[in-house]
Amino acid sequence: MNRKLLVMAAVFATLTALGVHKGVGWSRTGQLNLLLAHETPGSPEHGAEHHHPGSTTDAEHHHSAIEIPAGQPLPTVDLTVHPDPMRGWNLEVQVANFEFAPEELGQASRPTAGHAHLYINGEKITRLYGTWYYLDGLAPGRHNVTVSLNTNGHEALAHNGVPIEDSEILEVAVNDTLK
Repeated sequence: MNRKLLVMAAVFATLTALGVHKGVGWSRTGQLNLLLAHETPGSPEHGAEHHHPGSTTDAEHHHSAIEIPAGQPLPTVDLTVHPDPMRGWNLEVQVANFEFAPEELGQASRPTAGHAHLYINGEKITRLYGTWYYLDGLAPGRHNVTVSLNTNGHEALAHNGVPIEDSEILEVAVNDTLK
């Protein structure tokens, strides 16, 4: 059995014995991903679960969702990719009925405030706490860039079971990486 599988099996067994795991998996880059359970997925207080299509394992990007309550204005997100004049791209994230609130991390989740998650080809890259992000270092080829809205408890915001997110396809030419 290869080393990665042995490590993953040992981590999974330990977390299972402790009752604190949600998932264990490897990213495409070989990084071990551990998702710890601090809530009961799918429970009424956390809403339905979802994961992002294109992720390499169910363990990646698998978290609970909060439905936007009926009668509340629906948060929206609009992602625009702008080429940077020097190198890379500037991502512009426009939101409505939602506010970035990094000062509320760790506080009770609100369906109108939080942060965004940035995914490239289904792999979570980072959290976003504002409307602009500089992106560089993508290999030549086609990339799916997705931004999702999340509460400060990391629950994804959803409407009728569909995550509130926006995606753009970014075609990276060889000369884009050589600037």
